[in-house]
Amino acid sequence: MLTTFKSKADADVLMFGDAAKQLLALLGKDENAKQGIMTLEQLPDAVKRLEAAIEIERAQESAKDMAERETEEEADIEAGRIGMAATVNLAQRAWPLLDLMRRSLAAHEPVIWEAR
Repeated sequence: MLTTFKSKADADVLMFGDAAKQLLALLGKDENAKQGIMTLEQLPDAVKRLEAAIEIERAQESAKDMAERETEEEADIEAGRIGMAATVNLAQRAWPLLDLMRRSLAAHEPVIWEAR
């Protein structure tokens, strides 16, 4: 499934299935909906929710022991999860959508999405 987030404020943001569903859930939206909208009234809260989720993940990563991180990195390398197959964190996934939401808020434009 491919989800397209659109706003007149900026270019479309495309996301594949689980990543889009995860972000929609974090935003308090129905992740199984085929389409939806973040209105101007909802955008400030949506931006705060996404920023908070990113900060929580960063805090958890910072709290990890260096040895634990090295062990995870070694496991990723052994499993072939390097380069394009490397694990992508929430901040990396969310950044394009967060940027679109911020620009939409500044331009007073809603964000809509459609899943296909």
